[in-house]
Amino acid sequence: MITRVRMRVRGGGAAAGGLLLAAALLGCGTTVAPGAAGPAGAPGTPAAVPSGAVRADGLPTAPTDTPATPSATACEGGVRLLEGPGNAAMGLRVADFQLINCGSGDYVLNGYPEIRLLDGQGRPVEVHVGHGTNGVTIMDNFDAPPRKVTLRPGQAASVGLVWRNTVTEVSTPPAEGRVLELTPKPGAPRLRLPLASPVDLGTTGRLGLSAWSAVSR
Repeated sequence: MITRVRMRVRGGGAAAGGLLLAAALLGCGTTVAPGAAGPAGAPGTPAAVPSGAVRADGLPTAPTDTPATPSATACEGGVRLLEGPGNAAMGLRVADFQLINCGSGDYVLNGYPEIRLLDGQGRPVEVHVGHGTNGVTIMDNFDAPPRKVTLRPGQAASVGLVWRNTVTEVSTPPAEGRVLELTPKPGAPRLRLPLASPVDLGTTGRLGLSAWSAVSR
């Protein structure tokens, strides 16, 4: 999931009071049935509401939209792929994905996974994927050389993507990856992960990929 935060890249009060008051009134007040007489004795007239209070039927409803929830694959080939948190600042995007050993034995990684992005129609996105930052930016540790990572059951490794959401060609529609296909290592099953936060490449056509690294727990 990509969250917008400021990052350094190197190498209501009155409304709330009204709602609380309304809740208090609802908790201890008396409701008037439709058509019944109110305090003033007029048939069909609702009870008068004290000045400053809010009627129950005027309370705002809770929003139904919820933030995007990071997705995960089923356990396949002894591992599960999880979409982790990410960062976005000034058009620079960084996404993190974790591979969890859900099997019964050790799982060894060494190097970079093989990845492919698909759009919302399931078609491959044209993008140049390069190891490290791939010329996108300069970031600490993103260009670190690959190392052997051994995952015991329940342990996880992380891999990162970096790109810029920049549109430089108005005649070219912006590219957006909605599904990540990832092969953790040669010979392993390809994992298919629908993304809660899409890879919005703009028209840059360039994506950086870090090597696998162990996740501290």
